[in-house]
Formats: sequence, C-alpha cells, structure tokens
Amino acid sequence: MASIQEFEKVLDKSDTSVASFENQSMLHRIQHFLHSKPAATPAIVLILSIIVFGVLKGERFFTAGTLTLILQQIAVVGILGAGQTLVILIAGIDLSIGVIMVLSAVVMGNCAVTYGMPALIAVPLGMLTGAVCGLLNGFLVAKIKLPPFIVTLGTWYIIMATNFIYSANETIRRADIETSAPLLGLFGTSFKIGSAVFTLGVIVMVVLVLALWYALNHTAWGRHLYAVGDDPEAAKLSGIRVDRVMLGTYTLAGLIAALAAWVSIGRNGSISPSWAVTDYNLQAITAAVIGGISLFGGRGSILGTLIGAMIVGVVSMGLNMMGADPQWKVGLTGVLIISAVAIDQWIRKVAG
Repeated sequence: MASIQEFEKVLDKSDTSVASFENQSMLHRIQHFLHSKPAATPAIVLILSIIVFGVLKGERFFTAGTLTLILQQIAVVGILGAGQTLVILIAGIDLSIGVIMVLSAVVMGNCAVTYGMPALIAVPLGMLTGAVCGLLNGFLVAKIKLPPFIVTLGTWYIIMATNFIYSANETIRRADIETSAPLLGLFGTSFKIGSAVFTLGVIVMVVLVLALWYALNHTAWGRHLYAVGDDPEAAKLSGIRVDRVMLGTYTLAGLIAALAAWVSIGRNGSISPSWAVTDYNLQAITAAVIGGISLFGGRGSILGTLIGAMIVGVVSMGLNMMGADPQWKVGLTGVLIISAVAIDQWIRKVAG
C-alpha cells in the first residue's frame, strides 16, 4: 500500500461529521413550511376568521346562505385580483385594472343597448377593449422600459377620462339591458344547491383561478412568469423572452379585467360609468397582498389571492352582522395588509 502523503495526514485528522439540519427550531420549520406553501398563511387566517365570527354570531353566520353570499360579493374582486396577481408575480403593478373593467363594461353596454348590436358582438368588443388597454400598459412597461407604477397610474387617469367622455356619464339601466341584451346579465344567473345559492359569476371566478393555478404551476409559461418576477436578468440569460412575457401578462390582465366587467354587469344589473371612482384597483391589490402574493415578484400562489378576497369578504360580512361601524372594516383591512407584507418579509429570509 502506498504511503500516506503529507496532505492526507492533515485530512485524516479533520472533522468527518456531516452537516445536519434536523435540529432546526420549530420556528424555522414553520418558516420553511410557509415558504414552500404560499397559500397556507391566508388559508389559516381565513379559517380563524370564520371561526371567530362563527363563535360571535353562532348559527346565523354559519348558514350556507351567508357563506355563499360572501362568494357572490367577492366574485368581481376575485377575478380582478387574479389579473392583478399575474402582474405582481412579474414584479409589476397595475393601478388601472379597475378602470379597464369599467370601460370594458361601458363598451359592452353601449354597443348592445345604444347601438343595437347583437350581444354576441358587443361582448367580444368589450373583451377586446380590455385586452388593448392591457397591451398599452405592457408596451409602455416592456418595450419603452417605463416604471410600472408610473405607467399604470397614468393610464388609470387616461382610461378613466375616456370612460366618462365616451359614456357621457350616462348609466345604462337594468330594464334596458334585460330588454335589449339579456346576455350581458348572464353571470348574474343564480342556482341553488340545497340551501346554498350560487351565481354563474362565482363559478367563473373559481374556474378562472383554478385554470390559472394549473397554468402557473404546470406549464412553461407559468415557470417563465415566476422566473421573470424573481430575477429578470437571470431569466433573460436562460433564454426567456422577458419582454414578451411582460407584454403578454399585462395584456392577459386587461382581458381578465374585461371578463370581470361582464361578471359585474350580471352582479349589478346596470352599467354605470361612475364605477370608475370606486376602489376596485385597491381591492384587487388588497386581495393579492393578503393572499400572500409577494410585491417583490416571483413568489405566491394565485389560490392565495382567492383566499385573500374571501378573508376580506368574511370580515366585511361578520362586522356587518355585528352592526359595527364600517370604518372598522377599513381599519382591519389595513392591519391585514401590513401583517401580510411583514409575514412575507419574514418568510423571504429563508430564500435569502
């Protein structure tokens, strides 16, 4: 046997123990679990919220009618939140998504009711309007390289002004829609399963979220989207067309906003340009943030956005049933947003 060389003698005396991670504290294990399951935190908050209000209001809150009413109330925000989530995952933001929805609804209503077009033509024109608005945002962000916050803040003003000028701020009444274009109110159609009441709008929301969840987790498009949000330079070096991903994402978000417009017509019955002054933009962002979507991009589950919208709906319904001042809902929502961002920062330490 060959004699042991000098450097081998040194190695022979070195520590041969293997690094072990089995002695991690419970806190670190929780941190790793929440990092690997982004929807877990909002799911826990949702369950606790339901339990709290269930205890406070008893059987009145736990009825199937009450819980499904919450789903009906969040249908529009849930769909908008899904579109917003896609943009946030690529480390962007879309402050105009709410007014894109309103303009799309106004186009649908005017084409069908005012111009007398068949609803089968009016609806695609409204969807096209949303997609074009999203394409404009994507072009300015991906091709002109302008900051997403500034771009969508500017297009928010432009699209809102276009909405009021085009519509002359005139509301299209429910009776006119039901007479001229009942298809516009399709997603307001309700049906019962036992004592639970659902609308087609709720079904659309759930199907959309599930379809996007599958696409984000089981397709190359989804992997590219997460990669762009996590590190666009690394994504570009790996061969991903970053500009194309960003352009497509903003366009898809606009198309989803137009779908929300169609659902909102069924939910509200009428079409009002004044919806543009509501806080749909902030509600969509709130649902995404509370749902665990990281504002830094590249992390989060779209299922969490749906859960985030449900959390806001449960809190709103619970406080209403308790007769609380509406400002408590506003304040509690703020607490949830700050808590969600703080938890996200804490969880991100695992990746860091």
